[in-house]
Amino acid sequence: MVSMKQMRFKSPAKVISAFLAGAIIAGGVATAATTSPSSVITACADKRTGALFLSSTGTCSSTRTLVEIGSAGMNAKAISALVTPTVVSISVTSTAGSGTGSGSIYKSNASTSYIITNNHVIESAVTTGTISVEFTNGDQVAATIVGRDPMYDLAVLSIKSGNLPTIAVGDSSKVSVGDPVLAIGSPLGLASTVTSGIISALNRPVTTGTTGSESYVNAIQTDAAINPGNSGGALVDTQGRIIGVNSAIATLSSGATSGSIGLGFSIPINEAKRVIDEIIATGKSTRPVLGVFFDTTYTGIGARILRLSPGEGAEKAGIPAGSVIRSIDGVKIVDEVVAIVKIRSYAPGTTITVVVDLPNSGGSKSFKVTLGTAPSM
Repeated sequence: MVSMKQMRFKSPAKVISAFLAGAIIAGGVATAATTSPSSVITACADKRTGALFLSSTGTCSSTRTLVEIGSAGMNAKAISALVTPTVVSISVTSTAGSGTGSGSIYKSNASTSYIITNNHVIESAVTTGTISVEFTNGDQVAATIVGRDPMYDLAVLSIKSGNLPTIAVGDSSKVSVGDPVLAIGSPLGLASTVTSGIISALNRPVTTGTTGSESYVNAIQTDAAINPGNSGGALVDTQGRIIGVNSAIATLSSGATSGSIGLGFSIPINEAKRVIDEIIATGKSTRPVLGVFFDTTYTGIGARILRLSPGEGAEKAGIPAGSVIRSIDGVKIVDEVVAIVKIRSYAPGTTITVVVDLPNSGGSKSFKVTLGTAPSM
């Protein structure tokens, strides 16, 4: 059985969105493999099996054929062969039920590998239950939770299997609307499913969860088919590098679990990587803090500051309570959700420019604010 969680998606169309939970899922542990910034990756395709192997020299043996990835559009066949061995299916069984999802092998050493997935995939197995990871060859191994961050909807799993292929990590700040992408995962438990599309939009504010425990995503939107069970899987670019962690889809009704309607959302890998690396290093993660409490009853354009947190960045910068945030680093802020999503996209310690309308018709003013830090859980 595959379940989904309801999400809130901020858009003029007021579409209802839902997490792609393959119920309860977990991932593995590994070291992120990166590729060179060049526009072309060379690989060797085995003439008998079709398996791909990276070529550092640009040459292949007589039993393999040289393939260029990223040279002219998207070679979906070559990229699929290259990436699918690094994307796993995750199965969770607990007292809350069972389900399947997806994950990507992020780091691997001689004895242990790390897998990234969504928190909503594995959260029901945090206290009880079992998590298993299945590879493309059908092998299954037990997984444990290294750490998780509900605020970013990310989690890291570890497995006692070493020297595994790891997914190459891209740069989500370099992607553009219209770029071709592939979504790879296990929708409805169907392992190694590949769908194609484009990046439809960037910086979509998506939220889910209950009051006080919301997840906020400054999402990449794609029309590549994403369905329940794709949660935690990879959104990859023309070079087979992960640029997003697939997390959510939009639906047309609030109560039903539906399939893809061409509105899928992924956590940008640049935002996810900081959280993932912190979890692997310490078992925990942090979030940036502006140091304000927003007025949730405010109905105007912008995010109204109800009060300040003593000693935090906003107070130190001199922003007064009652101010209405209009933009952050040039990005228009239409409400408090957009403000929170934008703030969460930064690392703690980042200095940002916040433009506000001052209270009592005090005009508009720009402030430089250094974000503080707080534990995510």
